Amino acid sequence: MPAPLTLTRHGAVARLCLDRPTLHNAFDAALIAELTAALDALAGDASVRVVVLEGRGASFSAGADLNWMRAMASADEGANRDDALALARLMRSLDRLPRPTIARVHGAAFGGGVGLVACCDIAIGVPEAKFGLTESRLGLLPAVISPYVIAAIGSRQARRWFATAEIFDAAEALRIGLLHQVVPADQLDAAIDRQVALLLKAAPFASADAKRLVREVAAATDPDRLDHDNAALIAALRVSPEGQEGLGAFLDKRVPRWVE
Repeated sequence: MPAPLTLTRHGAVARLCLDRPTLHNAFDAALIAELTAALDALAGDASVRVVVLEGRGASFSAGADLNWMRAMASADEGANRDDALALARLMRSLDRLPRPTIARVHGAAFGGGVGLVACCDIAIGVPEAKFGLTESRLGLLPAVISPYVIAAIGSRQARRWFATAEIFDAAEALRIGLLHQVVPADQLDAAIDRQVALLLKAAPFASADAKRLVREVAAATDPDRLDHDNAALIAALRVSPEGQEGLGAFLDKRVPRWVE
């Protein structure tokens, strides 16, 4: 059986490709396990600086595989809970991956596929891409992916799309914040390459740790504590090897050592 996921490396850039094109890159237990394992391995590889997530075939990801859904429909509640927890671990691994991530959305994304897009730091799609949180049509809800989708599009938008299961286009995905950019299909790779180049010019720790800062500031409830923590962070960064190199390069009008 062909592997449901392929990993390629180009220098400091890793590309994870969902590789079930005949099934529109739909999730099953094997794909969830392989993608989670690949993300865990990339998290521990200091030579990786950017991760691009993409799909092969017509779709980015159509969500849940039909046979997988059939099996889970006949399983008991405990088995379904374990299965959902595996998907939750995948989404959290992607959301908190200590590397900047880019979703290359060349085609449709539904259900869990929307969750993958929402978990990436940067999401770029084509005008032909379609999106849908279609679980309510099946008597379900996008519960596992909801923290990441709500963080991407906001609670007001989520209430609409979770309830209606309506399909929306790339222009709407851009408007509500699921996508950062929409470009013609023949310009998609150039747009991805531009973001990769920008990330490789940024300091490795700073670009990787940006998502943690955003997450912690967004969740903060104590303004005084937040000010203290942020002051401590910037002080530590200024005296760190990376901060010293960046500031020194700027003042000396030279390129920092991390730029490839």
